[in-house]
Amino acid sequence: MLHIHRNCNFINKSVKQFRQLSIHVPLCGHRWYPDKEYVKQFFGSVMYPTPETDKYFRIIYHSQVRPVERKLKNMFINFGPQHPAAHGVLRLILELDGETVVRADPHVGFLHRATEKLMEHKHYNQSLPFMDRLDYVSTLANEQCFCIAVEKLLNIEVPPRGKAIRILCAELSRVANHMLNLSGTILDAGGITPFFWMCEEREKLYEMFERLCGARVHCCYLRPGGVAQDIPIGYLDDVYELVNKLGDRLDETEDIATTNRLFYARTAGLGIVTAHEAMSLGFTGPMIRGSGVKWDIRICHPYDGYDLYDFEGVVGTFGDMYDRYLLRFEETRQSIRIINQVLDSMPEGEFKTDDSKVSMPSRKEMKTSMESLIHHFKLCSEGYPVPPGFTYTATEAPKGELGIYMVADGTSKPYRVHLRPCSFTHILGVSVLGPRLMLADITMLIASIDVVFGDVDR
Repeated sequence: MLHIHRNCNFINKSVKQFRQLSIHVPLCGHRWYPDKEYVKQFFGSVMYPTPETDKYFRIIYHSQVRPVERKLKNMFINFGPQHPAAHGVLRLILELDGETVVRADPHVGFLHRATEKLMEHKHYNQSLPFMDRLDYVSTLANEQCFCIAVEKLLNIEVPPRGKAIRILCAELSRVANHMLNLSGTILDAGGITPFFWMCEEREKLYEMFERLCGARVHCCYLRPGGVAQDIPIGYLDDVYELVNKLGDRLDETEDIATTNRLFYARTAGLGIVTAHEAMSLGFTGPMIRGSGVKWDIRICHPYDGYDLYDFEGVVGTFGDMYDRYLLRFEETRQSIRIINQVLDSMPEGEFKTDDSKVSMPSRKEMKTSMESLIHHFKLCSEGYPVPPGFTYTATEAPKGELGIYMVADGTSKPYRVHLRPCSFTHILGVSVLGPRLMLADITMLIASIDVVFGDVDR
């Protein structure tokens, strides 16, 4: 595991870690209080009204109008659901004492589309496009989880080339996701330039997805048993050229933001999650690794051949916003490292399983073979029956653990589907991490948690 260490003093061969925090934080700021000379006149026994109080207000009390007892109340505000910095349709009810958040209450459900119930009324292949609409920032990583779940129920094996293409797609999705989150976090802190740089690189990634399957965002490229079609000629060379330059873009962004004292002040020491809290709240992905917990499903429970590639699991130290920001930077570099290994060792051969009852025949076969035409017709009209059973399949999506619990009943439609999205668990952490922050820090907190409401509301 790769550890992120910052601000370390080496004393007697031991590492002492500490934070360089500014003492001018608003929570430690000066609170207004009347000066001593003014307060002196109210010492001792005082009978009201006095000539001094009459200057400001006069109380008329004749046993009918009772004097009003005034109370101070905290203010409640709606942060969303239209707030542009809420990263989706989040309604956050904040209780404020001045500008300090006393209570944060996330309300979700504004984007609910009954995805799981819809999947129970569609064939397995027809359910695949629903996965794209969950975390729509990293679509191919969602499809991978669904395909592995169906393959477990069918008990089929994906050819090595199909697995390698899947890993390539998943890691390109991870790079696209982290680039959006990193530039969005900097944008929420007030730095707009890296957002333009990252959007340009993400546009190139979308072009790569478009070359694979014809769609930029909702790809629907992966299939149970492999992938829909083989990668085009010259594709790997272009991916290599793209990721070769991505490291330079990341370095430029780090130069402009990571050592910036204003960005450091906005993120360091805020939104801290301890390892114990992260495990208790059910955090996964960068949220739990930022707190120092070595949990990466690609390493702990490898799938699709991740154990064939050499990469480090990145782990943070302090568990604050700054740690999560640095961790996503390093994870992006590790994803580029995996992509380069995939490009160097892409296997030859088939890209999908040869079971014609599961995988679609090619267009050429369909137009020359009657049997292939029948298979194509049956797969498109009825789908393929899946033996009775159940599975919980989890993959390491860019935002955390994406899990699917699926029950098959022997028909071509799943009996039950339940999704365990990453963002839904993490958005609940706002109610734990939000109190005692300032109002301006809530935006940064949501950005560092990295939520997308397609899979929160489903």
